[in-house]
Amino acid sequence: MINLNARPSFRALDEGGDMMSKGMTESDTGGRRHGGRYIYEELRKQILTLQLKPGAPLDEVSLAAQFGLSRSPVRDALARLISEGLVTILPNRTTLVTPFEIEEFPKYISALDLIQRAVSRLAAQHRTEADLARIRKADDVYMEAVESGDFQAMSETNKALHMTIAHAANNPYFIGYYERLLGEGQRLLHLHFDFTVTSPTASKLGRDHEELIDAIVRKDANAAESAAHEHTMLFQKRFLDYMRQNMTESMAIL
Repeated sequence: MINLNARPSFRALDEGGDMMSKGMTESDTGGRRHGGRYIYEELRKQILTLQLKPGAPLDEVSLAAQFGLSRSPVRDALARLISEGLVTILPNRTTLVTPFEIEEFPKYISALDLIQRAVSRLAAQHRTEADLARIRKADDVYMEAVESGDFQAMSETNKALHMTIAHAANNPYFIGYYERLLGEGQRLLHLHFDFTVTSPTASKLGRDHEELIDAIVRKDANAAESAAHEHTMLFQKRFLDYMRQNMTESMAIL
């Protein structure tokens, strides 16, 4: 069984804590000024970039002390992260960064593939000219992030692009669940970003969305669904290529 927590190059939990404390020292004034929103944004960034690794405990008292705030804004920030699936409360009330077991990856991909195909198909059917303008703008911003080489920006703008497509689908029942899946995908992206940009598939990085957007522009629902599926399969291939190359021989490969 492969567990992300077992990955040798993950930062140790105490090291992650040191980094969090350091970040809060540098932004102490901002933290006090923005309260719960600042705590939410800071913790979310550290979770998505794996500075806080899956399974890391999150203690309200310790976080309040580190941020120099009361427990109330910490509790609000954690509640928002829980709603996004990034933080979990166990039956014993322990709060921790949501774990991700590698053996669950096929189930994750299956769920992502289904909903990504659905929202892309609906977007092709229901998009408006205003939706197209927003999608093209989101793609331009994503491409700027790719060209900058900023992994954090690439992750956030990729998610923003897909959420723009989801809103064009005009079915709010998909949006919350899709956003949670994309958020989980951000953690996986950060796990293998370094490998992705140097891998044989890296030549397509940044151009992954062209066929999908073109199909939505043409209102070709079948093509949009097919492009969405291929997009998911490319993500899966990059991740599994990374796993095969970087996990130790003692760990089973999917």
